[in-house]
Amino acid sequence: MDIPVEEIEGSLEAGVLFLCDHASNGLPPRYGTLGLDLAQFERHIAYDIGAAALTRAIAARFAAPAVLTRYSRLLIDPNRGADDPTLVMRLSDGAIIPGNATADADEIEERRRNFWQPYRDAVRARLDAMSACGPVPAIVSLHSFTPVWKGFARPWEVAILWDSDPRLAAPLIADLRALGVATGDNEPYDGALEGDTLFEHGTRRGLPHVLIELRQDLIGGPEGVGHWGGVLEQVLRPVLASPGAHMIDHYVSRTARRDRGQRP
Repeated sequence: MDIPVEEIEGSLEAGVLFLCDHASNGLPPRYGTLGLDLAQFERHIAYDIGAAALTRAIAARFAAPAVLTRYSRLLIDPNRGADDPTLVMRLSDGAIIPGNATADADEIEERRRNFWQPYRDAVRARLDAMSACGPVPAIVSLHSFTPVWKGFARPWEVAILWDSDPRLAAPLIADLRALGVATGDNEPYDGALEGDTLFEHGTRRGLPHVLIELRQDLIGGPEGVGHWGGVLEQVLRPVLASPGAHMIDHYVSRTARRDRGQRP
């Protein structure tokens, strides 16, 4: 039986849940390699390199629970909304995915039911359990990004992605920059993605949340994971100790404000 979710146990009173949406480059056996050369599964198109190891390391530092995916984003992307056209990618950074090219609505629904929904359900259940017996939990999602994209060498070491809730993002950006870390504010990606994991579990529930991206070349091995795990612990501890990190407060997403014609 396919088990699409890895759950790391931790204290339900830790006050923080760590997530890793793109933890693995694996596939269920029945999907083979989706018609791809195996070398493609070592690229960022298949998973966030180093993110799983970093998630496990930082969860251990905080004795906190974590939820990670077990299968590649090439099968289905857990960080996309249920109706997002990029939920099952047919082309990713120049690579055609033959096993996805003919995926019809029924096939996408099957993947959504078997691999996408269980991850969302596991996150929801863990947050419910934490909310029931401890402080309001903050959510920290860990990702990684490629050093070079379409010929552009990305200068950031860490990127903080967020939508409208500044409670974790703003102090993390300030504290990382104070340490001399090249930190992107919604770079190289924008954190306002309606339907993504943090929109569903953070924005909609009013829980403090943030997405942290590390540049892949910095966490590709144990030494880098250890170093950056320490850096993140240093900046996260005071932020997570603040009262605002454990309160329910609803912020209107930038996407919703744009739809309403309001100022972003």
